[in-house]
Amino acid sequence: MDIAIGERRFLFDGALPFASCHASSVVPLEDGSVLVACFAGQREGAGDTAIWMVRLSDGHAQPPRRLFAKDGAAHWNPVLHRDGRRIVLYYKVGDTVHDWITWTAESLDGGDTWSPSRPLVAGDPTPRGPVKNKVLVLANGDWLAPASVEDDRYWDAFVDLSCDGGRHWHRIDVPLQHQEPQTGSGAAPWTGADALWDFNPLRVFKWDGVIQPTLWESAPGQVHMLLRSTRGRIWRADSANAGRDWTAAYATALPNNNSGIDLCRLANGRLILACNPVSGNWSRRSPLSLTGSWDNGLSWSLLADVEDEEGEFSYPALVAGPGHMHLTYTWNRRNIVYRPIAAGPVPA
Repeated sequence: MDIAIGERRFLFDGALPFASCHASSVVPLEDGSVLVACFAGQREGAGDTAIWMVRLSDGHAQPPRRLFAKDGAAHWNPVLHRDGRRIVLYYKVGDTVHDWITWTAESLDGGDTWSPSRPLVAGDPTPRGPVKNKVLVLANGDWLAPASVEDDRYWDAFVDLSCDGGRHWHRIDVPLQHQEPQTGSGAAPWTGADALWDFNPLRVFKWDGVIQPTLWESAPGQVHMLLRSTRGRIWRADSANAGRDWTAAYATALPNNNSGIDLCRLANGRLILACNPVSGNWSRRSPLSLTGSWDNGLSWSLLADVEDEEGEFSYPALVAGPGHMHLTYTWNRRNIVYRPIAAGPVPA
């Protein structure tokens, strides 16, 4: 193993002011600290959920802050993006994932203070911008936001393209041939299902498709994505023109449990993927593992298990920073874990 996983650091200590937290995002700052966001409240989809923020410096966490909240409105899936001194936050607001929309705010002081939040695309009732994973800045300077939409039957992925630093966005859909999904057994196979906003098997096993892309650029204009799916495997799509057009999504050999994934591309071209390497629709969310690829995602090898106990270790966020990577993930819906990850040198 040429991956060194740093010590587990819980973001929240002591008595927590919420019952559940989930869906973290992490961004390294110029001073060497990291900023982490998540949503937290009574449970996923509850009206008391809000966006919480924690800053970690030298492994020590500042007091967590509840920064974005609207009474009675569920908040979801914050995504952080750093553009020089500017930190951009994207997050969802809505009763369910079927009707949420994206809001955004900005900070110029490392997350200490924020601008008033606003809808990302005014007047658009669909969820625009990043849905879970980080924005990719292309070699030509364009921004690609990995996005997806879910109705009560089908899931579909798209990218939002911005050519002006996030001020305006253009939606580009990823083709997918939908299919009749497998029906459930009548009982949820994932024991943490009571944390979800909806886990009526009569509904959720009808959902079919792919969501929550994670993006990388292998060469200028050559862009790729891996996707969470309902079909037991990670799916993929590719673009040869900087995200303007995409191949139809297709299955890979990588297992997927219908839970979130994330990857980053290192300076040496290596891909590091964080995921639950488990097959099955709504299957268990353990272990949480790191896998690597040296051939642009054509083949993968297991590097290490980050968590291998029984429980929920899910929704990883993985970003590359100077000297090492930064990983955050949900820990049993009760906390968010941060861990630094160091990768070994290029093999001879």
